[in-house]
Amino acid sequence: MLNNIDLEEIKNIAISAGDAAMKIYNNSFEIEYKNDNSPLTKADKEANKIICTSLSQLYKEIPILSEENKTIPYQIRKKWNYYWCIDPIDGTKEFIKKNGEFTINIALIFNETPILGVVYAPVLKNIYYAKQKYGAFKNGKKLPLQKENKKLIIVASKSHLSPETEEFIDSIQTNKEKKLLSIGSSLKLCLVAEGSADIYPRLAPTMEWDTAAAHAIVLEAGKEVLQFQNNKKLLYNKENLLNPWFIVK
Repeated sequence: MLNNIDLEEIKNIAISAGDAAMKIYNNSFEIEYKNDNSPLTKADKEANKIICTSLSQLYKEIPILSEENKTIPYQIRKKWNYYWCIDPIDGTKEFIKKNGEFTINIALIFNETPILGVVYAPVLKNIYYAKQKYGAFKNGKKLPLQKENKKLIIVASKSHLSPETEEFIDSIQTNKEKKLLSIGSSLKLCLVAEGSADIYPRLAPTMEWDTAAAHAIVLEAGKEVLQFQNNKKLLYNKENLLNPWFIVK
């Protein structure tokens, strides 16, 4: 199946969704709120429509799980071997703040593991992508871009820095000087993948679509995403789509 997926096509879909989002980003827009009180804009809907329509046309046999689509019962999902996991805009809060730190995220999952991922940051003009056994790249350059930092660079959420995360950061034992880097969306995982950051602790809620695409990039860059409590791999297509706390390193 993976050999039949054209990564360039997936990148182009992400870029098209990003272009549509930018037309809204550069103008005024209304903000709605979902049942969980998380924000939603027209850009989320437009990007979702472009991604889901394009993937359905190209790969009719692969089901789609997206943050912005209707909930799919676990009784159906658990039968899936392959599926697309989509977050049309990760970092809607960053989109609303217009700080540029939002991303378009497309992942292909196989048996609980991300095996392909595209993360596109339209404002920053950065595109990260990876395919299992093919490698991970940023704007055409193979990851990681740098192997060693003189300081211990810890990346953390700009909008969701929990007390538990702060406590974990304080507890890290190192001979290096610690430097905290705050950024929005799935870019945090990408910074570890590219080598700009050493560790990303996420001791706060995320959903599977928040991490799937960037997780594929982290894996192909030779890094790992582990559950905080038991050091086991972070898995996908669980009955509850909420991620446990995790560490990227």
